Amino acid sequence: MAAPAAVTLTVKAAVAFATDKRTWKAVGVVVASILMPIILILVMISSILSAGSDHNKAAIDLSFNGGRIPAAMPAEYASHISNMSECLGVLDEAISEAEAQMEGGALDNIRIKSIFYSLYFGAENLSLSASEARAFVDCFVAYEDDAAVPVGLNAAYEKLSLSGEAVNSEVKTNAQKIYERMAFGGAGTFTGEIERGGTGSAVLDISSFTVPATKNNLDLVAYAEQAFDSGWGYVWGTYGDVLTESLFSSKLEQYPDGVGNYESFIRDNWLGGRTTDCVGLIKGYGWLNPNTMEIEYGTNDMPDISADSMYKSAAVSGSMDTMPDVPGLAVWKSGHIGIYVGNGKVIEAMGTKYGVVKTNLADRSWSAWLEIPYINYNLGE
Repeated sequence: MAAPAAVTLTVKAAVAFATDKRTWKAVGVVVASILMPIILILVMISSILSAGSDHNKAAIDLSFNGGRIPAAMPAEYASHISNMSECLGVLDEAISEAEAQMEGGALDNIRIKSIFYSLYFGAENLSLSASEARAFVDCFVAYEDDAAVPVGLNAAYEKLSLSGEAVNSEVKTNAQKIYERMAFGGAGTFTGEIERGGTGSAVLDISSFTVPATKNNLDLVAYAEQAFDSGWGYVWGTYGDVLTESLFSSKLEQYPDGVGNYESFIRDNWLGGRTTDCVGLIKGYGWLNPNTMEIEYGTNDMPDISADSMYKSAAVSGSMDTMPDVPGLAVWKSGHIGIYVGNGKVIEAMGTKYGVVKTNLADRSWSAWLEIPYINYNLGE
């Protein structure tokens, strides 16, 4: 049956309209004029959010690690950073005091400060007394026979809530993001170049040591290279021993958060091999007995201290722009430490998901370098 004349004319008009380039150009202009303001608004919002994100990242880095606050940063924002940086310094002292009451090991410095930052950054006239800092830190430990014992993250949050802190899901989420940024370089994933070893050997070998009887920077480098080549794992609170079931169980009990939250990963990847944490890589060398080839806890005048305490106790240190090219120096940022091995490379126990790896010195935003106390840097002079 033939189409009605009106329909035929309509179809022909539609086809002509659709195939006319001038018509489409006109439509495009109209659509663009309608959408352009919306697009510009979206671009502006994206730009504002991006700038805000950059400000937030800069605030975290400067608060934790110090440095020059950019002149372009708003004065009020700069004031918040200065206040937070001072508070985190007071927290460092309180954490060190609590660690002195521990029977070995260290608190998760970055975790405690990340939570404090999430709770208080931006507060007006923020300040923190020594007693207030200690009360905050005490939420992360329990005391048994006057000895401090770390508690799990959930228990810490519960104690903080009971003490009057406004701990909610947003605070916890922000604290975790801050923690991952400071511990791993951003969002829990480090995007710079990482070199990995991996022979899996658990044998300690000092055949490449220069003077095994003396704790010196060159042998520290050789020890770190061996840990890297063998692919040592990372477990909070360990310092180079083989991770047996017994040792693993004790660390699970000692650090229910720092170890317990990664139990499955550790069991699948690190159990049965040698493991360490960042400062444990240095302490393990300090405690290594070259005669027995055993890592003997607390020996050779090397105390069981945290990365931050090691930095603070250094007699020789400086900002990164003054760092000499001396293998065996340590590089430090809040809560973390690595060993400079020369040629622009650092060996560090980076985190549970990484183990002992080699990174570029320039990639990791280190705050300072130091001569490690109890290590001889004058070998051969």
